[in-house]
Amino acid sequence: MLYYVQKMKLLFFLLILISFNTQSQITWVKDNYYKKGNFFIYWGWNRAAYTLSDIHFKGNDYNFTLHDVIAKDRQSPFEARLYLNPANMTIPQYNFRIGYFIGDHYQLSLGADHMKYVMQNDQTVKIDGSISNSGTAYDGNYVNDDIVLAKDFLLFEHTDGLNYENIELRRFDVLFGRKQFQFAINEGFGLGVLVPRTNTTLLNNKRYDEFHLAGYGFSTVLAANLTFFKYFFIQSEWRGGFIHMPDIRTTMSKADRASQAFWFSQYNVVFGCNFRINKKTD
Repeated sequence: MLYYVQKMKLLFFLLILISFNTQSQITWVKDNYYKKGNFFIYWGWNRAAYTLSDIHFKGNDYNFTLHDVIAKDRQSPFEARLYLNPANMTIPQYNFRIGYFIGDHYQLSLGADHMKYVMQNDQTVKIDGSISNSGTAYDGNYVNDDIVLAKDFLLFEHTDGLNYENIELRRFDVLFGRKQFQFAINEGFGLGVLVPRTNTTLLNNKRYDEFHLAGYGFSTVLAANLTFFKYFFIQSEWRGGFIHMPDIRTTMSKADRASQAFWFSQYNVVFGCNFRINKKTD
């Protein structure tokens, strides 16, 4: 995971450097492929990293907080049957986006970022609060005590997944190009909602296994775009942001809830196409 975090940071600083150093030196090609009225669509995959998080669990017989919990993503190993088969394409961590150029430099888009958030079991964290009537060895009152997050105590995963449904506004600048390709950068910000399908087993309670509107998030994005033959592109993106989920469903009991907040970093590689429905030029 450290490798991917370092890679995200490197891309972030490189894109910032490119952006600041070229803003006054942008060379527009004669036939810019991206204009007001164009649409684009893309699909790709991501790796993600998360900061430590305090997770609060509340139910009829418990009310406790776990502090500084470590979690990681879970990207599927590359297999053609997963990544190239339309029936299985939503299993890996993916990114989907469709957008419209509201101006020659600005695009507005809707997207779905399907990440996976997996709490690391067997880590030792601090716990505050109380547990009662669970019929387990975990009943008791806790004040800044150590607890091992064993699987018989807690399994906590947004693995189907940590779904960030968002709207973004980006600025798009072509830096240089030739007849068959163009290189551009784009940057912007977005906001959206989190609709996770959370896999949680807590104190042997039966899990709740449905999509649920759990909270909100906001993010910034920097991207480098290489367009081939006018219509097709590959894009490398870094996205970073904040997620707050105050209403996570955990078990079949409607009284059982969890809440958490954390920062995330995401590195994406996406493939897409740029097209125009109305052929009339401005």
